[in-house]
Amino acid sequence: MTSPNPSGTGKVKARLSRDIVLAKALEMVDAEGLDALTMRRLGQELGRDPMSLYRYAENRAALLDGVSELVLDQLTIHQDDPDWKAQLRAIAHNLRALALQHPNVVPLLVTRPLSTPLGLRPLGTLRPLEKILSLLVSAGFEPSDALHVYRVYYGFLYGHILNELQEFVVDPEENEVLLRLGLHRLPAKEFPKLRALAPALSDYDGANELDQGLTILLSGLEAQLSRQAAAVQPG
Repeated sequence: MTSPNPSGTGKVKARLSRDIVLAKALEMVDAEGLDALTMRRLGQELGRDPMSLYRYAENRAALLDGVSELVLDQLTIHQDDPDWKAQLRAIAHNLRALALQHPNVVPLLVTRPLSTPLGLRPLGTLRPLEKILSLLVSAGFEPSDALHVYRVYYGFLYGHILNELQEFVVDPEENEVLLRLGLHRLPAKEFPKLRALAPALSDYDGANELDQGLTILLSGLEAQLSRQAAAVQPG
């Protein structure tokens, strides 16, 4: 009887798919960072010839795009939600959670779109834009205004996420706030206000900070929408 595996090990390798390849790529990025992800390393992790992976991603750039799509596919957006403000708040917290779960992927989400024309970006990275535009237009925003809202919204959101990921504690076991955050190294005469804010910086709550910023942003957008609606009312 012929062995199912020419190597004689008795093991049959599972059939590869794009989903399997990207899942392993994301696992590598989560564990070791973006620099660790190469076709050669990915092939080793999957136990395959790296050349066989090119049928699933034509190059490393496509592999990185696939990782971005894989993460963004987990972003839930209900574009038909009549409460557009609650939906934008939910999307923001959902994206923040994904960023904290996959911090090494955040640079891909923030910087890679800047280097690629809109129509040439992977479809998976454009679906959140399409859904949020639909949400905003349904809420009453003009399409061009909806695009401006999307840009402001994501600009704020990515800014918050990057800021939260950069919150760095020098010594978590230190009781003195100035020492724990490393602020004692700042010249007291040049940075009096920053040093004085040590307790507030120490008590940083990412979810609460995000909510406060969203409240300011959404209140302004609601006022804009109300003015727009009033302007079209018959006199």
